[in-house]
This record gives sequence, structure tokens and C-alpha cells, in this order.
Amino acid sequence: MAAKSSSVLRRALLYVPASSPRMLTKSLSLTTDNLTYDLEDSVTPSSKPSARTALQTHISSLSSRPASISELAVRLNAISTPYALDDLTSLAPLPQLDAIVIPKVNSASDLTFATDALRHLAPSRHSATGNKDGSKGGNPIKIIALIESAKAVMDLRSICAASPYLTGLIFAAEDFALDLSLTRTPSLHEFLYARSAIATAARAAGLPSTIDLVCTSYKGEEGMRRLEEECLGGKAMGFNGKQCIHPSQVDTVQRLFAPAEQEVEWAMRIVVADEKATDAGRGAWTLDGAMIDAPVVGKANAIVTKAERCGFDVKALRDKWKDQEPE
Repeated sequence: MAAKSSSVLRRALLYVPASSPRMLTKSLSLTTDNLTYDLEDSVTPSSKPSARTALQTHISSLSSRPASISELAVRLNAISTPYALDDLTSLAPLPQLDAIVIPKVNSASDLTFATDALRHLAPSRHSATGNKDGSKGGNPIKIIALIESAKAVMDLRSICAASPYLTGLIFAAEDFALDLSLTRTPSLHEFLYARSAIATAARAAGLPSTIDLVCTSYKGEEGMRRLEEECLGGKAMGFNGKQCIHPSQVDTVQRLFAPAEQEVEWAMRIVVADEKATDAGRGAWTLDGAMIDAPVVGKANAIVTKAERCGFDVKALRDKWKDQEPE
């Protein structure tokens, strides 16, 4: 069964090339929900051993994760490659590592392999039955799976159930387009089925993170406009985060995947009024002329919870609307 919760709200997942010593150092000054060091696409085959060693040294040198980074992750090489086991062996034992991103997940067996490796390489964090000292495993390394092929889309149900450490799915548009011989267009209509399937499967499995495709445009006003359009489109489809390939994308992604201020105000009004309606024994009521019932209240509570995790001053907002009454 997949994990049902995650301590990290992954609105922006920012990739940093593991092959760049300059970027490794610079990355520690960034602010993002998730920072993922990339050992896969950004590293040539001949450079993978040295990049892995450099990354291991870099992460090992951290006394703690920077406060501006909510989650520290590594994108490994695909399980089907000869590099994956070396990646896991070198990096899984590091206590500073919060998550691994596994690319090209085509079937449940890819995640089963990674899960078994984590339990063997970092037993103190992944033991289900207890450690030799009598303690139970805690704070396991989380797994995030990249969905990049037609086979993976058709096998989402078993993939989502493959590991107790799985906490999210990512849609990799470029590799998916290659697999299906598609041409990516600004409308993204060619990815409609795959994106909808991924968002739906993740929700059905209770996975907290559904991370949308990379926006390849990030320079200038046109790049930012395209990024905003993609964020809003992905959010409307059920995604709650997006991959970033440049630090300039992070602020926009985190802002647009957070609730809007007007939306949070609406939600808080409903939460406050519903508490009063419940005390009065009213199951359904109205606000601003619209009927409010259990599903609407559930949505409002979810928005308020997410808003608090995104840094909204929820307490102040509750004080502002403390006199809101159900109509």
C-alpha cells in the first residue's frame, strides 16, 4: 500500500545538475519546496561515477538541510541502467537525504527493487519489524516516480501500490512524447490523457504529490507567461506541483500552486460559518446565496489546511472572519 501522507508540500520540484560543482554550491542558497540533484539526464555516461562521488561528498558535508529547502532529493539513474544500484548504494545511507526520484518507472517492479534496496542500505530508516537495538524504522526515504511511457500510464494502478515509501508521481512530457512519437505543442492537448490519468491515479492511491511536466520556456516575459499558463492548466487538472529546470521558475510555481488569497478568504468564511451551523444542528446552509453542504465544507477545510502550509496567516484570517454567520 502506498504512503498516505508526506510532511512536504511539493509545489516546486527544482532540478540541479549533479555534474556542476558550481551549481551544487549555489543550490544551498535557493528557496524551494524540493531541491532534486540530477544524476540522470544532466550527466553524460562517462561522467556518472565522478558526479555520483561529488554529490555524495556534497550531501555528506551538510550538517543539516538548509531551512530554505523543505526537501532534499536525488534523481537517480533508471533502475534498468547499470548505474542505479551504485547510485542507491552511495546515497541511500546518507541521513541528509529526504527522497529519491526514480526516472523511467515502467512497472511496479522498478519500485519494488528500489524499496528492497532502501531497506537493505538504510535499515534504520526503513525497518518495518524493528532494528537490532529494538527501535522501529522512522523517517524513511520517500520515493517519487517519474511516469514517462505509455506502458507506465497503462500500469499506474500497480505502480501506485508498489511501495509504502511512494509519495508522488511526476509526468515527464518529453520522454512520453518520444515514446509515442508525439510533437509537444503549446496547448499540451497531446498530453491530456496521460496527465489526467496520472493525476487521477495518484489521488485514488492517496499519494500527496502529483507533479506536472516541465515548462521548457523560462526566459523573458513570454517564458513567464507560458509558465503561468501551464501552472494554471496543471492545477485545473488536479496536479499540485510542477517540475522546474531553472531557479527563476520557482517563485511563480510556488505562488500559483498555492491557494489564491481570495480563495483562502472564501474558505475561511465557510469554515467559520460551518462551525456555527453545526452547533445549531444545520446540515446545509447558504453563503452569498449559494448552498453550502458537506463536500463544499470539505473543500474549504482542505484549502485552509494547504494555505497554512503555504505560509498564510490562517489565525489572523480566522480572527478577521470570526463573526461570519451561516445564512
